[in-house]
Amino acid sequence: MTHTPGADRPPTSSNPSSPLRPLVARRRDEEHRAATPLELFFDLCFVVAIAQAGVQLVHALAEDHVGDGVLSYVMVFFAVWWAWMNFTWFSSAYDNDDALYRVVTLVQIAGVLILAAGVTRAFEDHDFLVVWLGYIVMRIALTSQWLRAARSASGAERTMALRYAGGVILCQIGWSALLFAPESARGWIFLVMAIAEMCVPAYAEKDFHTNWHPHHIAERYGLFTIIVLGETIAAATIAVKSGVDENEALGDLLPIAGGGLLIVFAAWWIYFVVPAHDRLTSSKEGFLWGYGHYGIFASAAAIGAGIEVAVEQAVGTAHISTTAASAAVTVPSAVFMLLVWALHARYFKVGTAQQLILPVTAAAILACTFAGDWAVLAAGLVAAAAVAAGVTLTARTAAAA
Repeated sequence: MTHTPGADRPPTSSNPSSPLRPLVARRRDEEHRAATPLELFFDLCFVVAIAQAGVQLVHALAEDHVGDGVLSYVMVFFAVWWAWMNFTWFSSAYDNDDALYRVVTLVQIAGVLILAAGVTRAFEDHDFLVVWLGYIVMRIALTSQWLRAARSASGAERTMALRYAGGVILCQIGWSALLFAPESARGWIFLVMAIAEMCVPAYAEKDFHTNWHPHHIAERYGLFTIIVLGETIAAATIAVKSGVDENEALGDLLPIAGGGLLIVFAAWWIYFVVPAHDRLTSSKEGFLWGYGHYGIFASAAAIGAGIEVAVEQAVGTAHISTTAASAAVTVPSAVFMLLVWALHARYFKVGTAQQLILPVTAAAILACTFAGDWAVLAAGLVAAAAVAAGVTLTARTAAAA
């Protein structure tokens, strides 16, 4: 008989007034497992870092520094996303919500805010000192959590927790190379260390898997998707408002605003239309699904930055062509559609027509890049049509069953 780690342990109750408790694994089959207020607070603080990365991407694209801007965005967003990942998967397995756990998590939040303060320097100059300091704070807290879990565990589970703690420490030491290496080498160092970071969970869990909860993980990722899309709407709204206030170019901005809103609405609909937790049946699938969300989160946030760039181009403050500004919206929108399809939507589609909706939509959105001033609105209408087609085909399939 296969033994599920932690299955013989009772669920950990959330009671902030209780004394300190051992940090033991929660049960993977717990019922009614939901995100906690502390986790939501943790996610909310990441909005600051995401917003900073988006602002810098807008500036780079508007000044026609596309290559450097995209590369810097990819690097900075990885730092933000990986910090979120570290906490999310640990908390799904070991959150006992006692006083010590809460305090240590608040320390991690402080580290997130330090990271956010260093985003601009990291983006513009590849100066990662402040980001590195933020990671130091977060990593000290995370390592203490893993050591606390190891103290309460035994056997293979204890080894797994110690591997995580050791891997986190070694990777943090490795990131120090960014502080001393010449700027020309920092991109390669970042790539090597990013790969090393993603190898830590695979190594740590090769003999024992953490008890992350499928419903809880799916909810956490879904909530973070909502936060990112919310930041996208906020950034786009501010951009449109600034354009109207300064240039009174309402007629030029309405198509961008309307199209951008349709894209964000469609992105939300497409992401949540399928039960993602049904795909999370093993650690292998969990790793692939979890890591793949880097692209989903990064592209979702980039949509908002792209809308800002399109607004700046429409009012004459961006030094790029209409086609380039349109691509700032259509490319991340197409990437989002394709990644959502690849990671979980395709597993719930029935028949060729349903399977083709998102890939065809992504291609059509890219084609909208060349629609001139109407590119963003055209992309939004294509995204809305994809939602309508999906709903119609799903209804027909259900009626025929």
